[in-house]
Amino acid sequence: MSGCMPHIGALPAGARNSVTDVPGVTVGQCTLADGACQTGVTVVLPHGGNLFADKVPAAATVLNGFGKSVGLVQVEELGVLETPIALSNTFAVGALSQAQIRQAIAANPEIGRAWPTVNPLVFECNDGYLNDIQAMAVQEAHYAQACAAASVDFAQGAVGAGRGMSSFGLKGGIGSASRQAGEYHVGVLVQANFGTLPSFTVAGARLGGVLAERLKAHTQAPAECGPEKGSIIMILATDAPLDARQLRRLSLRAGAGLARTGSVFGHGSGDIALAFSTAYTVPQQAGASMPALAMLHETRLDALFHAAADSVEQAILHALWQAETVRGRDGHQRVALRELMPGLPQWLQRTAPTN
Repeated sequence: MSGCMPHIGALPAGARNSVTDVPGVTVGQCTLADGACQTGVTVVLPHGGNLFADKVPAAATVLNGFGKSVGLVQVEELGVLETPIALSNTFAVGALSQAQIRQAIAANPEIGRAWPTVNPLVFECNDGYLNDIQAMAVQEAHYAQACAAASVDFAQGAVGAGRGMSSFGLKGGIGSASRQAGEYHVGVLVQANFGTLPSFTVAGARLGGVLAERLKAHTQAPAECGPEKGSIIMILATDAPLDARQLRRLSLRAGAGLARTGSVFGHGSGDIALAFSTAYTVPQQAGASMPALAMLHETRLDALFHAAADSVEQAILHALWQAETVRGRDGHQRVALRELMPGLPQWLQRTAPTN
């Protein structure tokens, strides 16, 4: 899948080079692509069971808080996830939160009665350049469709929550990658909707200027200028046994991979990373046994930190490389990176190392 983009870093990728290389993790999507409606839903499921009954440890880092996500306050306080992770556009947050609550109640009828309420977890980016975001097209049924489609294999690029996203003035979207760090995996899924083209960097090479000239020739219009804005959501999964404090440290390293692509986490960009572990679950019921296992020693975290940074950078490149050109609201268009790449230095089109 990564054949025409350089392999980032020295660590090998997992079998799929995807977040689903972390055992138990699946991804589902629902894409809405009809004229001015260019949007969708992407869900990440940490495991296939009842997430409210068997929560997974998690933590988040807000690199820049220009965002409208739901659920982060309780994640920070309790250090667990109890619903799938949902991604979509900014105005879909309410509908998806309600969908998650209904889904959790259906599986756990005592939620909000004998049991506590559930904490929905929804992330967003603004896809209003390509998508008629005011139409509020995303509904509860689309969340259900995305969950039903959850699999270890899924499309990347202009699909699901990535359908209407823009990145570096080009077509952004959903991207994923993974790295093996010894016996453990780190997998990443990003919703890329950020960046300015002059800053775009691939594997350390500043290509923004060249691509801006090519985009101008391709569209007969100058590349957009102005401050960085838009947002990126970075979901990190690992099978390493980490507690919530350690997962927050892991999530922070997503910023290293993001910065390598040319981002400075601009004022108008909502840049959020969330990390979770599938190594154990935390029961909802007080009478159930708590997990008894040793957490990974702090001195063994460096390989995971490298894996997180490399996977985020790679996932962002995959999001742009896999995207197609999309025309949406009021004739607005975002050109796919692949349309501008032919003829660039050969090293950019080498195949990732065999793992």
